[in-house]
Amino acid sequence: MEEIARKIIDACMQEKSKNPIEIFFNIAKKDFIKIHGPEHHMLDGAALLTAFCNAGGKIDLEISLKELMRRGMKMPGAICGHWGVCGAVSSMGAALSIIDGTGPLSCDESWGKHMEFTSSALSELSKIGGPRCCKRNALLSFKAAIKHINENYDIELLDEEVVCTFNRENSQCIRKRCPFYKEKAKVAFICVHNSCRSQIAEALGKHLASDVFESYSAGTETKEFINQDAVRLMKALYGIDMEQSQKPKLIDHIPDPDIAISMGCNVGCPFISRDFDDNWGLEDPTVKDDGEVTAIIKEI
Repeated sequence: MEEIARKIIDACMQEKSKNPIEIFFNIAKKDFIKIHGPEHHMLDGAALLTAFCNAGGKIDLEISLKELMRRGMKMPGAICGHWGVCGAVSSMGAALSIIDGTGPLSCDESWGKHMEFTSSALSELSKIGGPRCCKRNALLSFKAAIKHINENYDIELLDEEVVCTFNRENSQCIRKRCPFYKEKAKVAFICVHNSCRSQIAEALGKHLASDVFESYSAGTETKEFINQDAVRLMKALYGIDMEQSQKPKLIDHIPDPDIAISMGCNVGCPFISRDFDDNWGLEDPTVKDDGEVTAIIKEI
């Protein structure tokens, strides 16, 4: 955990945003932060301290972050289920106490104000219920913390409408019960053999726009393999190995799409039970040279 703490500090020191949620998302996407875990006991308060400093709050950020890491590492994992107190809320409560220099013998109003924040944040968590989700709990806590800081300090933290993009990684996601969950549109890229253009579109959709829509591809008939020129060039251009997660498939093997795109095969497709939403009119790059295949990939 000490190594993770050091990485959190280093990442926070690079952030310039006044929005703690933006800072949280930027760091939570890094490979050293798991979907759930006690690293959130450090990250959540750290994002709040960083935004507070960036908004003009009078703290020494590096010293404050180091103190928060020290406190966060004392909290055990699964504290929400075993102790009835969420680690995200506790982490942000610790951040507030660092900002104000509050201790157990403090006589000023900060002691009570921090209790006011933590009780408010825990109340919001309690309305949703379990199972735990470190991302959902953090986001609910940030909403309460932003409101608390903007009302009680001479600075303003930025807020935003939040859509969680971590639900695919969370097998216990409560989906529509979560206020940050949004059902994404299903987009299907359709051609005859589902071996080249539609496969490229599916891969690029997943790579570039997975936070906006779910990508699928299919054909009215299939070949055994994805076009090997497309596989090779997608690896070279984007580091995507399409053969690891994709294969040619028929239309009835994918979910009913909200949006259906014809790749330009002049294909009539009764299986989607409606007209295509768009026809991209892309030339078939099969058996063409690398330059022509690359041009089609770039156009997609």
